[in-house]
Amino acid sequence: MSATGITLVIGATGTTGSRVAAQLTAAGHTVKAASRKAAPVAGAEPVRFDWYDPGTHVTALDGVDRVYVIPPVGDPDPAAVVLPFLRRARAAGVRRAVLLSASSIPEGGPAVGLVHQALPGIFDEWAVLRPSWFMQNFTGSHLHARSIRTDGIILTATGTGRVGFVDAEDIAAVAVHALTDVRAPNADLVLTGPEALSYDDIATIVTEVTGRPVAHQPLSYEELRDRLAKLMPEEFAAMLAGMDQSIAQGTEDRVTDSVRRVTGRPARSFRALAERELHHGS
Repeated sequence: MSATGITLVIGATGTTGSRVAAQLTAAGHTVKAASRKAAPVAGAEPVRFDWYDPGTHVTALDGVDRVYVIPPVGDPDPAAVVLPFLRRARAAGVRRAVLLSASSIPEGGPAVGLVHQALPGIFDEWAVLRPSWFMQNFTGSHLHARSIRTDGIILTATGTGRVGFVDAEDIAAVAVHALTDVRAPNADLVLTGPEALSYDDIATIVTEVTGRPVAHQPLSYEELRDRLAKLMPEEFAAMLAGMDQSIAQGTEDRVTDSVRRVTGRPARSFRALAERELHHGS
């Protein structure tokens, strides 16, 4: 694939999209940064993109040969809007697509799992990234990060379950390789950090790095669901609490070498991220 092509980054102001756009432009690639408000992104051409407004898709796809796809957040049936867009993209000359999914959603599973299943039938060059939970959940605007800052606690229903938390910078690095390497991965890549950690482990590391005491407070599924239901729709709260319950049962207790295999360097540890993003704010 030519390095002179144009890459469309959907969700270019989000956690992974912003990093993908930044890493692509830093490497000299031409990027269209797509977001609902066409927000400026350094080094990229901002374009307006709304999953539910097909009129924005035509302009976004003009001249593009690669696309980083972040499905609409919170949509229980993203395939209904993403698949028509991907078919339109292929017809418009896009040759390679990299889809962001999640480690908890298998090919053919619910929601974005259906997009994952259809992707190889639309594009000859493709990749599906299935990252574990983001390390940035503890450093940004996520509920965990806020409760760490305000109360010194992390509330979950994960018990002692462990997660291969992954740095969003590593997810972006894999995405950039998947988009620009001569050969597309044509694979489903589960992305994790170098170790599986419990939320107790996370609390210990944050405490050591910041010097402020942080504790993991385990809740039952029902306690977490009811707590979250005060902040969001009930069915979404139940889904999130169920994901914690799944972690407690061991479904995310795994580590892969996908980051190293694709980028040539090891995945970053949570302690390294905490020292980078939390230490200076302590």
